[in-house]
Amino acid sequence: MKIVLQRVVRAEVRVGNQVVGQSGPGLLLLVGIEKGDTPEQVDAAADRVLQLRIFGDEERRMNRSCLDVRGDILAVPQFTLAATLRRGRRPSFENVAPGSSAEPLFLRFVERMKATGLRVEAGSFGARMAVELINDGPVTFIL
Repeated sequence: MKIVLQRVVRAEVRVGNQVVGQSGPGLLLLVGIEKGDTPEQVDAAADRVLQLRIFGDEERRMNRSCLDVRGDILAVPQFTLAATLRRGRRPSFENVAPGSSAEPLFLRFVERMKATGLRVEAGSFGARMAVELINDGPVTFIL
């Protein structure tokens, strides 16, 4: 599982002209599910994202988590994160989990975060999406 975390002022994801998910201040998460990922790994990744201290305190030090600041979360499934660029000029998708196993894991990831009571929205699995964001910082991490 690979996740790109971006601290945002706001973010939204559209399918066509319809907004399917949006957030205010918080996190935009691009989530790639790989072959062999398990429900336990998904739960651990969700917990880690929620507890990462990447928000500023009164001294502007990264000492607060998304839970601490009650930030919004917008999770977007992105299978290309699981691709590899090791050879040639074309990505290899051999490590990407098939949709039949990746979608339930992505939904589990989203539900795990929703259980905290935070505002959590998500993109549409398998859809062609347009993601718009205003990065805060900019602050971006890869997990």
